[in-house]
Amino acid sequence: MTGPSENCTAQGRIDLKLPQRILLGPGPSIADPRVLRAMAAPLVGHLDPEFLRLMNGVMEGLRLVFETQNQLTLPMSGTGSAGMETCLVNLLEPGDRAAICINGVFGQRMADIAERAGARVTRIEAPWGRAFDPATIKEALAKEKFDVVAIVHAETSTGVLQPLEEIGQIVREHGALFVVDAVTSLGGVRVGVDRHLIDACYSGTQKCLSCPPGLSPVTFGPQAMQKLQSRKTKVQSWYLDLTMIAQYWGAERVYHHTAPISMMYALAESLNIVLEEGLAAREERHRAISRLFVEGLAELGLEPFVPAEIRAPMLVTVKVPDGVDEAAVRKFLLDRHNIEIGGGLGPLKGKIWRVGLMGSSCTENNVLLLLEGLRRALAAARA
Repeated sequence: MTGPSENCTAQGRIDLKLPQRILLGPGPSIADPRVLRAMAAPLVGHLDPEFLRLMNGVMEGLRLVFETQNQLTLPMSGTGSAGMETCLVNLLEPGDRAAICINGVFGQRMADIAERAGARVTRIEAPWGRAFDPATIKEALAKEKFDVVAIVHAETSTGVLQPLEEIGQIVREHGALFVVDAVTSLGGVRVGVDRHLIDACYSGTQKCLSCPPGLSPVTFGPQAMQKLQSRKTKVQSWYLDLTMIAQYWGAERVYHHTAPISMMYALAESLNIVLEEGLAAREERHRAISRLFVEGLAELGLEPFVPAEIRAPMLVTVKVPDGVDEAAVRKFLLDRHNIEIGGGLGPLKGKIWRVGLMGSSCTENNVLLLLEGLRRALAAARA
């Protein structure tokens, strides 16, 4: 390039003037001001004694939010997809059998990663917008032996919240490891890792934890650790190899990579905020605000895509009415009201809106602003 682009000034400076959006899409959510202030704390080294102390606090905070006693509970450097890959590449070796439950985009992504790790993948599928019947999973596991069974707790592409109560026990009885995607659910509803017999679980910081994207909390239970320690082959990914990363987070503090220091500050303060509110109270807030939003949708003649009994309170999907250009509605909301919502993915593209009511974004005021924006956007679309 020979001249300045539209993103730079004539002096070559990058323009950092950005709008302050009301983030009500599928992620990121609005970062709590306390979290942003924490990120501005002075940098220290990633082996500084004070940073090591903070790491210990983050691990303990994550155990409380995941609701687990697992020692290997830590944030991976990377977004939620890094957590997904961490769990699968550490627990699967070439030739292992993996049953992946797919009812949306992120189940598909898990299957792709498992195949890249050399696993033989069986896809257990349900319609997009529906949850899995535990009996279906039990039937699949009765037919063949699996090393890993993976499922998404809150499917971000559809807004389905998968009940986990029976599935962990079924997986445990069939001798497989139970892996759960809690990217969208953690910090919004109770995940209950130990209670649901989850062997490995991962999440992301940018959803209900209301932290910027950049870290992916993961937790490995005793059975998952046994598998990790008895591997016959090296973990496919050097960067995500928990056999090495655990030495940095453990008593040895062996250097692996330079941790994202400021993001760790942010996560620490985010966990403080979650635990101050309390997991039960936080779940009730998400459910109450979700109900308020759905009631408002009905007044506008709009319908949720997912039935109430399996609807994720932090990610509500809305059917696009016939004859309405869904992208034009999203553009109207962004241009006129500074509100971001998401569109559909895959087979749901053009058919739904995805509304995130996550963490700091999950407020009555934001719902009222969005409902008024939708009313005006629909009126303009039908004019």
